[in-house]
Amino acid sequence: MEIRWLEDFIALAKTRHFSRAADEQNVTQPTFSRRIKLLEEEMKVTLIDRNTLPLSLTPEGEVFLHSAELITRQLRDAKERCQEIRKQGEAQISFATTQTLFLSFYKDVIEPFSQEIGMELDSNLKSSSWSGMDFINALIENQCDLMLCFWHPAIPFIHTLEDENYEYCVIADETLIPFSIINNEGEAKYALPGNRRKPLPHIGYYDNSFLQPVILHHLQRQKEVAQLKTINENYHSINVKAMIKEGFGIGWVPSRLMSDTLEYGKVALAGEKEWHIPLEIRLYRSKMNKNPNLNTFWESLKERLKHKKRF
Repeated sequence: MEIRWLEDFIALAKTRHFSRAADEQNVTQPTFSRRIKLLEEEMKVTLIDRNTLPLSLTPEGEVFLHSAELITRQLRDAKERCQEIRKQGEAQISFATTQTLFLSFYKDVIEPFSQEIGMELDSNLKSSSWSGMDFINALIENQCDLMLCFWHPAIPFIHTLEDENYEYCVIADETLIPFSIINNEGEAKYALPGNRRKPLPHIGYYDNSFLQPVILHHLQRQKEVAQLKTINENYHSINVKAMIKEGFGIGWVPSRLMSDTLEYGKVALAGEKEWHIPLEIRLYRSKMNKNPNLNTFWESLKERLKHKKRF
């Protein structure tokens, strides 16, 4: 059964005239009459009493008319709703970022800014198990309009975006800091550089994450050698933070993410400033993306940064 057959039947029930109903449906009368006949054959009942003037519905036709009107109305409503959802999707800006930046920066900075300028962001990409390169590929393959990430020259895959087809805004500064749970004296239980005979238990990151190449790069340039024994690796700083708080060892965590725990005295800095690593938080986009809402968001962001410099 075709939906247009139901629409034909409703038109015939309204006009009680084959010719006028056919005109209303923009088909020839023979075509219209054939479709009504096909509908009756499908239902296996006579719906139209053709012996009356004007035409009338049979009792079966009266019952079927109610169902036909209900079905076509529901279909029309569903179509309108689908179109609304499509338009909403087109209006949204899809956003990809790491779990760490989502918790420590996106919710507090990016989301309020987007609401302030009346833009809607969609940050529902399933990125919890992504490596660093997965985020780069999401931007390159147009899976997202914007990609928020940490930046440091030691991150190898980030250089893929050093191309005329991409641009970025530096929206904040961050510092990667080594932390440790405190001991009974209120000091760091594990402190850099550590002891060669008893290396510090280290909670690190996977090699293909954003932060592991940064930490390795920094450690290789220190005068003193950090005596570390990696006991666990992660993609997300939130997991490193949790293990530090449980006393498993030392780990580098972005300062924004650890600020509340540090304030409550649960952890302490595990090294002097030479062990701290400066980072940038950057927002990337493809210049080839012609989404008008993305352009509006980007220009508003650049205007804000022109006056405020950083968030």
